[in-house]
Amino acid sequence: MEPEGYVLDTSALLALIENEDGAGRVESILQVEKVFLPFLVLLEMHYITRQERGQGEADRRYALLRQLPCEILWQLDEPYAADRLSFQGSASSLADAMIAAFALCHQALKTSQNIAFINFFA
Repeated sequence: MEPEGYVLDTSALLALIENEDGAGRVESILQVEKVFLPFLVLLEMHYITRQERGQGEADRRYALLRQLPCEILWQLDEPYAADRLSFQGSASSLADAMIAAFALCHQALKTSQNIAFINFFA
């Protein structure tokens, strides 16, 4: 099955924003590929940033993410969520399982700085 795009997770976007390993790959994906951004990533990015850098930086990053050339996914069908949650033992968190469900639902590759989740559905 040929993927229909990429789903970026929070670690991939943190790599991009903080210029960490993998930032170039995320940037090139955003420039040439169809990209999906689950709402959960927006919330997780805001939460992590607020904890580590304060409300102002969290709000700035949230606004930045809303400007990216990607489709924000606001809904997830229950069957896909249930399928991914049944595999949650292989995910490191509920957020990872849900983001993987978004990727499955949209036949996309989940892209992460965490190598364990790259090409999760390949």
